[in-house]
Amino acid sequence: MAGRALVGPLFSLHVARRCTIEHIQNGFFAFCWVGEAGYDRRRLRDCCAPKRAACRKHVFSGSIVGVKTLAARFEALEKLRNRIMEANHDYRVGADIFPSLNVDKIARDMDLDDQGTAHGEKDQPSSSSKALDEVEHSIVERVQDEKKAAHQILEDQLHLFSGRVANLGLEEQFGLLQQANTSSLSDFKGEIAVGLDTLHAKRTDLHEATRELSSFRKNHRLDRVARLQQGTAHLFRVALLIFLLLVETYLNGSFLAKGNDQGFLGGATEAFAFSFVNIVSALIFAIFCVRWVTHRSWGGKLVGTVFILLYAAIALGINLLLAHYREVSGTLADGAGNIAVQRMLHNPLGLEEVRSWMLFLVGLLFSIIAFIDGWFVLDPYPGYAGVEKRRRERRQDYTDTKADLIDRLIELRDDHNAKVEDILKGLGSRRREHAAILSSRARLLALFNEHQEQLERSCNQLLSKYREANIRARKTPAPKHFSQPFKLQKTKPIVQNDGELKDTDLTSSIAAAQQALNEQMLQVGKECESGIEKYRDLDKLYPETLDGQA
Repeated sequence: MAGRALVGPLFSLHVARRCTIEHIQNGFFAFCWVGEAGYDRRRLRDCCAPKRAACRKHVFSGSIVGVKTLAARFEALEKLRNRIMEANHDYRVGADIFPSLNVDKIARDMDLDDQGTAHGEKDQPSSSSKALDEVEHSIVERVQDEKKAAHQILEDQLHLFSGRVANLGLEEQFGLLQQANTSSLSDFKGEIAVGLDTLHAKRTDLHEATRELSSFRKNHRLDRVARLQQGTAHLFRVALLIFLLLVETYLNGSFLAKGNDQGFLGGATEAFAFSFVNIVSALIFAIFCVRWVTHRSWGGKLVGTVFILLYAAIALGINLLLAHYREVSGTLADGAGNIAVQRMLHNPLGLEEVRSWMLFLVGLLFSIIAFIDGWFVLDPYPGYAGVEKRRRERRQDYTDTKADLIDRLIELRDDHNAKVEDILKGLGSRRREHAAILSSRARLLALFNEHQEQLERSCNQLLSKYREANIRARKTPAPKHFSQPFKLQKTKPIVQNDGELKDTDLTSSIAAAQQALNEQMLQVGKECESGIEKYRDLDKLYPETLDGQA
């Protein structure tokens, strides 16, 4: 029931408003709420009176309700809806930086129709008036304010454009580019000079090492290349020595285990000490002492012979002592070492067990194998391997340094060229950005001029609305200036482009910069090749020769 009570008046209100629109043609039909029984449709006749747009009264639930009051309430609701739906500014919706004026909204806000009618009924302004009245002045002032606001926007945007052009720093970039061209070439030449100094020192060291080797070969009458063990062969010899040490330790440990309280572990510990002394002594004699027997001088040969005899005595002594120690350690718990030494001194070959003789022969065999292995670690001639090694190390150092310097020059050249290419791309990008800024600025100026034209048209439209309403209500002729269009005083924008490069000048400057950069790339490439040739010329200045032969 409450719903019906609410819907009924609203429906009546809707039909009542139609009365104000359609009463002349169709009359008026209103649905009125009659108690709680429903709607009573009645036709109101003679709704419209001459010169009056008011409706007669009708009965609503026994009460007198004026149709004019209902219509007034609906108009208030309509105004509220229109206010909510309309824009909260005086411009048409758009994406332009200078939006067009909404003439209809301004006309409603200023009540131009009502003011025109009111002034027209008073025949204001007079027919002889030549000046704009206060309403026309207010319209012109409104448009002038819009023009000032648009001009301020234009000034702000022009200032931003000027800042963007200045931030490009094209003239500064061209100056820095010329400096960079000169400094880059100087830096590259300096790198070549530093490399030449470094490589010259390395080549001098190699030359001295080569002279030393040549003099050594001449003094010792050597015409062969020194033998140096490197790589896989050297690793094989080291592995062989480790293998001999471990095998001899195991065999000796098994022989010495019977007389040791700790069994095989104790025997292996004693055996490792004997094996280490046996093999290391053989290596020392083979590498540093016995090779003197190959020396060209008789003194050197004599020294080498003495060392051979001394090695043989030490190798026999160590292994005989180990064999005697095995026999003694099996019967005595303490003092076995002293007794073994006394037995070896009084009767060196007085071994009583076969295992002792086997222990002696195995140790002596491993000592001889270690001696032969040590003999071939270096060149047999004393000192020859050291001289040859120093020469090879300095030659390797020289070649590595030269390769690094050449790679460095190539890397610098490639890095320089890459940076030049980036600069060329950057100049092209800045050229396009500069053109885009100038184009945007020109488009902004055109839009401002178009906006001023639009403001002039809007002003004339607003004036026309006021003047037409005024003419309809007047009894006397309208002033002559009503028929004359208003001319808006245009503002000519001032563009501050002092110091800006013209598009043609910028194009020529960028073309010159690109040509200079391309020429510099060619020059740097030539300097790189020249530097590499200078590095190689050091080989001709200090040729690597031995015995007068390259």
